[in-house]
Amino acid sequence: MKKVRLIVSGRVQGVGFRYSTYALALELGDIYGRVWNNDDGTVEILAQSEDSAKIAKFIQEIRKGPSKWSKVTYVDVKLANFEDFTDFRMAN
Repeated sequence: MKKVRLIVSGRVQGVGFRYSTYALALELGDIYGRVWNNDDGTVEILAQSEDSAKIAKFIQEIRKGPSKWSKVTYVDVKLANFEDFTDFRMAN
């Protein structure tokens, strides 16, 4: 199981970034985790999958950003250790 923690910086709040991340996880399939806004203006994502190629594709798409309204300037990606998820959700 590959697990990652992403901190996404840029114009990523108020532009549908969390919903787009949720939709991307569903589209790719076999990606589970959570996405939420942080108080500092970043978006944080915990993502896991048995398929390393899917996690790589997920990270690649997150770096692009979901729309013309968002602008990703930096994505900090770290391997992580967290309790397994059984779905992908937007957290508060």
